[in-house]
Amino acid sequence: MSARDSRLRPGVAAAAPRDRPVARAAVGRSPILLIFSISLAIAGVLAGAAWWMHVRATRPPPRPPLSGEARSYLPNIVASDARMSAAETGLGSTQTYLDARVRNQGAKTVRELDLQLEFVDMLNQVVLRHTAHPITASGPPLQPGESRPFRVIFDHMPSEWNQAPPSMTPVYAAF
Repeated sequence: MSARDSRLRPGVAAAAPRDRPVARAAVGRSPILLIFSISLAIAGVLAGAAWWMHVRATRPPPRPPLSGEARSYLPNIVASDARMSAAETGLGSTQTYLDARVRNQGAKTVRELDLQLEFVDMLNQVVLRHTAHPITASGPPLQPGESRPFRVIFDHMPSEWNQAPPSMTPVYAAF
């Protein structure tokens, strides 16, 4: 029976001629696709690790709870002489500055101090709340009776802000 006869009779397979190569189906995937997929997975892992390290490095360490002694000392810390100013950056944006002074009117040396700043709108509603750190553990402590200037820089201020200096309230102190 010839190959021609098998074509004529249903159910009979024709043999492939021996003089032509047999086309084989592609087995597996392209190595370029595999390399791209592995590279993409490695890049994702590296990006995730970099983001996690950035978050850990920029997040301040948790503060211990405010003791009763520190809470009762907060009225001895006075923030005053607040002045607001603004300057254009070289990139065309505006930075807003708060310059003020902090004074220790008590008898203890303050090693860390946080102030809560509240900016309000024309209706006296808070539009921005920010915590400033004028005295930090990495800087010199604030001695009893000492007064020291500090500056806080803001890259963006709400459009509703009434342009007045914020209220400044001591919220944390460590000795």
